[in-house]
Amino acid sequence: MDLIKNSFLEAQQVLEAFISDEKNLGQVKNAGDLLVDMFRQGGKVFSCGNGGSLCDAMHFAEELTGRFRHERAALPAIAIADPSHFTCVSGSGLSNDMSFDSVFSKYLEALGNRGDVLLAISTSGNSSNILQAIDTAHVKGMKVIGLTGKTGGEMKEKCDITIVVPWNKYSDRIQEIHIKIIHILIEYIEQALFNTNK
Repeated sequence: MDLIKNSFLEAQQVLEAFISDEKNLGQVKNAGDLLVDMFRQGGKVFSCGNGGSLCDAMHFAEELTGRFRHERAALPAIAIADPSHFTCVSGSGLSNDMSFDSVFSKYLEALGNRGDVLLAISTSGNSSNILQAIDTAHVKGMKVIGLTGKTGGEMKEKCDITIVVPWNKYSDRIQEIHIKIIHILIEYIEQALFNTNK
């Protein structure tokens, strides 16, 4: 019982630390505004991450293409999660620069356009394939929203908007805040585009 209660209390501590800093709330709003503007201009959002963060990236995309809390028009969102693409890029062995580090950047190279947005997720902020994706997104004229943790890592200075969960222990606590941010962003988008607060 102590383990269970202490886990909940630690999660509460991380959440309270995050929301007590108004800058964090402002960055979430900035991210929401960027996504709303992008959808209004006909753009699409890509999302990517590794491990649990890839699951969060997929969760973000499916709530936009499907539904969250309300029935409304589908929104163009793509999680970079195609296993055939992953194994083609990282398993080809054809050149030294083709590896798992390139799985997200190659996808954006193919499908990203000026005016699109990338949601890049890394709890450390230092995942090399995420950093490459951010670089490629900027080359393509895309904006980047970063979800990260700890001190922000290299992502902190690379993204147009970076949301940092200031937790230096296990990644699962950071991911718990990330999924809350994702849900809030989707709710924000739905309200702005479809007036779902009626």
